[in-house]
Amino acid sequence: MKQSSAGHAVRQPSLPAATLAALGIVFGDIGTSPLYAFRACFSGSHGAPLHPENLVGAASLIVWSLILVVSIKYLFIILRLDNKGEGGILALSALIRSGVRRFGRKDPKSVLILGLAGAALIYADGMLTPAISVLSAVEGLSVSAPVVERWILPICVGILIALFAIQRHGTGRVGVLFGPVVMLWFGALGALGIGQIIKQPEVITALSPHAGLMFMIHEWHHAFPLLASVFLAVTGGEALYADLGHFGVKPIRAAWFTVVFPGLVLNYLGQAALLIEDPSAIRAPFFLLAPEFLRFPLTILATAAAVIASQALISGAYSLTTQAVQLGVMPRVKVRYTSEHSAGQVYVPSVNNLLAVACILLVLGFKSSNALEAAYGIAIALTMTITSMLFYSAAISVWGWSKWRAATLTTIFLIVDGAFLAANTHKIIDGGWLPLVVGGVIFSLMVTWIWGRARLFQRLSRESLPIDALLSDLKKGQIHRVSGTAVYMSGRGDNVPTALLHNLKHNQVLHERVVLLHVQTLDQPHADPNECLGHNDLGEGVHRVHLSFGFADTPDVPEALKTRLPEEVKFHPGKATYVLGRETYGVGKNASALDRVRLALFAVMARNASPATAYFRLPPGRVVELGAQITL
Repeated sequence: MKQSSAGHAVRQPSLPAATLAALGIVFGDIGTSPLYAFRACFSGSHGAPLHPENLVGAASLIVWSLILVVSIKYLFIILRLDNKGEGGILALSALIRSGVRRFGRKDPKSVLILGLAGAALIYADGMLTPAISVLSAVEGLSVSAPVVERWILPICVGILIALFAIQRHGTGRVGVLFGPVVMLWFGALGALGIGQIIKQPEVITALSPHAGLMFMIHEWHHAFPLLASVFLAVTGGEALYADLGHFGVKPIRAAWFTVVFPGLVLNYLGQAALLIEDPSAIRAPFFLLAPEFLRFPLTILATAAAVIASQALISGAYSLTTQAVQLGVMPRVKVRYTSEHSAGQVYVPSVNNLLAVACILLVLGFKSSNALEAAYGIAIALTMTITSMLFYSAAISVWGWSKWRAATLTTIFLIVDGAFLAANTHKIIDGGWLPLVVGGVIFSLMVTWIWGRARLFQRLSRESLPIDALLSDLKKGQIHRVSGTAVYMSGRGDNVPTALLHNLKHNQVLHERVVLLHVQTLDQPHADPNECLGHNDLGEGVHRVHLSFGFADTPDVPEALKTRLPEEVKFHPGKATYVLGRETYGVGKNASALDRVRLALFAVMARNASPATAYFRLPPGRVVELGAQITL
C-alpha cells in the first residue's frame, strides 16, 4: 500500500498490470523505430551497400546500441536517479541542486542551464516524433494498397488533427487500450522477425558485437551516416526516464526485458534477413516482412502504435510544461486536469495547439519519413548527452560517489553519446537545424523569464515597506479596518506585498484579518503533507503563511489554507478576498540595447501568462486585482 498526498491508502497495481500499462505509455516511441531505423542505414546517398555482411553488421550495431544505451545506461543506472519517484531531465536537475545544497555547497548554475537546455530539446523532439511516427506508419499504404498512395499526406494530416483534437478529453478513458495494443504490436514485431530469421539463420551472428565492429571498419567512410541511422533505434531511451514517475522502475524494467527488447531484436534481425534474400525490399523492409494478405492489417496496427507513441510524447510535453511552470522557469499557462484520480493527467491547451500546428507543417513540408529522418535525431542525441553530463554531478551530490568513480562512468557514457551526437551533426544542414532552432528559442524564453523575474524581485525589494512599519501603523490605529479576511500573495522577504501597498494607497482600508501568503515550489515532486504549511501570527490580525508544493503537485491554495490553517484564523475559502497584483512593465531609460530586448520579451510573456486565479485555483468571484506600472 502507498500513502497518497492526502494521507489515504492507495492500492498499487500488481506488477503484471503495471507492466502492461507501462508498455502502452513508455515504449511507444522506441517501439515504432523499426518502421524507419534499419531502412535508414542503407537509404539515400550516404547509405551503405546492401551486402550480406553489412546487413548483419547494421543489425549488430542496433542490437548493441539497445544493450549499451537503453539496457545498461538507462534501465540499470539512470533510472535509479529518481527525484522521489519522478524522472526526467528537469527532475534530475532539481535533484542535483537539492543534493548540492544538502552538502552545504553553492547551487551550481550550470546544472540549471543544462536542465533547461535538455528540457527545451525535448520539446523539439516532441514536435518531430508524432510527425515521423505517423508518417512512417501511413506510408505502409504504398505497399499494402498502392492505389491510395497519393492520399498518404491527407491521411496523415487527418490523423494528427484527430489526435490533437481529442487531447482535451484526457488519456484516462483510452489508456486501458494502449497496453494491449502495444503488446500486440511487439508480438507482431517478434513474429515477423522470426519468420524471416528461419529462412536466413546466419543473421544470428549479429548478436555478436564483432559483426558490428567489422561493419564500421569496412564501411568507415559511411561511419557518420551509419551511426546517425543506428541512433534512430534508441531515440526512445530518454522517454523511459521521463515516464519513470508514472510506473516506477520495476514495471519498466520488466516490460523491457520480457517484451520490448526481444521483439525489437527479432524484428531488426528479420529485416536484415529479408534484405539478404531480397535487396529490393529496402523500399519498405518492415512492411515487406509480412505476407501480402497481412500488410494492410499490419499498416493499421502500425498506425495505431504510431498514434500511441505520439500520445506518449504529447503527454510528456504537458507534464514537462507543468513542471517548468512550477519550478518558475516558464510563465504560468492554463492547465486542465483531466482525471479526478491522477494529478499526472494534464492537458495544456497552448502547448497542444502549438504542437498540432508544428506537426502538420512538418508533414506537409517534408512530405516523407525519409526526408524527416534528416531532421530527427540530433535534438534527442544532444538531450542524452546532457543527461550523461548531469549524471556526473548526480553521482557525486546524490550518491556520494568519489569524483574519479563518477568521472569514469560518465566518460564511458559520453564516448557513446558523443559518437552518436557527432554522427548526427551531418544532419544539421539537411534539416537538423530545425529542432536546434526550436530548442534554442524555447531555451532563450526560459532563461529570459528567469532573468526577468529576478530583476523584478530586485526592483520591488528596493521600494517595498518593511512589515514592522505596517504593524506599527496598525497598533497606532492609523489604518481603518473592515471586516473579513484578505489574502495577499507575498515574496520571500519581510516586506509588505506591493498589492497591499497599492490597496492602502487607493482604498485606505485593510481587512481585520490579513494573510501574507508566500507559495514555494520545492525541488521535489511532492511536498510532505505534514510540512507543507508554515504559519506565524504577527499580531494585529496579520498572519504570515508559507505554503510549499512539489513541482508535480497541484497548487490548490484555498484548499491548502482551509485544511492546514489553525481554526483561530477563521479562514473560509468562499468568504475570503484574494488580492492580486497585475503589473505592466516599462523599460528604463538607462537600460542597454540587449536589456531592452530582453525586458520587452519578458513583458510580452508576463502579459500573456495565465492569471494566478486559475493557476492557484482561486475562486474567481473572490479575486480583486490591483494594477501597477513598474519600470525595470
